[in-house]
Amino acid sequence: MNNKKVSLSNKQTGYSIYNEDAKTRTKKNTLQCIFPKLPNKKFDIIYADPPWYYNGKLQFDKSSKRVEQIDLSKNIFISSAAFKYPTIKTSELMKIPIQKIAKDDCLLFIWTTNPHLAQAIELGKAWGFEYKTVAFVWDKMNHNPGQYTLSNCELCLVFKRGKIPRPRGARNVQQLVRSPRKEHSEKPIEVIQGIEKMFPSQQRIELFARKKTKGWSVWGLDMMRKNNE
Repeated sequence: MNNKKVSLSNKQTGYSIYNEDAKTRTKKNTLQCIFPKLPNKKFDIIYADPPWYYNGKLQFDKSSKRVEQIDLSKNIFISSAAFKYPTIKTSELMKIPIQKIAKDDCLLFIWTTNPHLAQAIELGKAWGFEYKTVAFVWDKMNHNPGQYTLSNCELCLVFKRGKIPRPRGARNVQQLVRSPRKEHSEKPIEVIQGIEKMFPSQQRIELFARKKTKGWSVWGLDMMRKNNE
């Protein structure tokens, strides 16, 4: 890009100017199938951070707020989930047979961004669970831009299949977690630790995991790649 500001026509936008750049930076799933094979095992606790699909939505920095003058010396795309990992449409996520790895009595914890709240509830139902409540509210101690209000928090929902797994552990784990935002999509360790306190002896798995956590089975594209390296 030229190191200067340019005037855009009425039909041009930051999206059109950076369209090719966005395509090259978008992560692709190179597997023949859309997801790896699930483990041949059943679990009491399933914890998932789905790679939600944003339909190509990107966030711009302040230089692109006025369409008339965009500073092309800057990389104006400051954020996109698809730049970090392959995202998957909710309709495709629903096809993953998570019920096959769930015990008759099982809890499912699902992270959702606020725009995907309704889709997250439908996803839990598609996987064979009943929505119960918001298990955790993560105060990121920062904010993202929003169309309505600034986005400060992210939610972790809990769903139930059958009964709550027993034996139970701690009953005083706090719903609100205040923890600074770190790497893109990295969730606060306090949430996993809270689930461990509530269910210390259960079989647990993290779906769409990006690293191995002691005491947890893991599944996802990132873990499959690391195991093959």
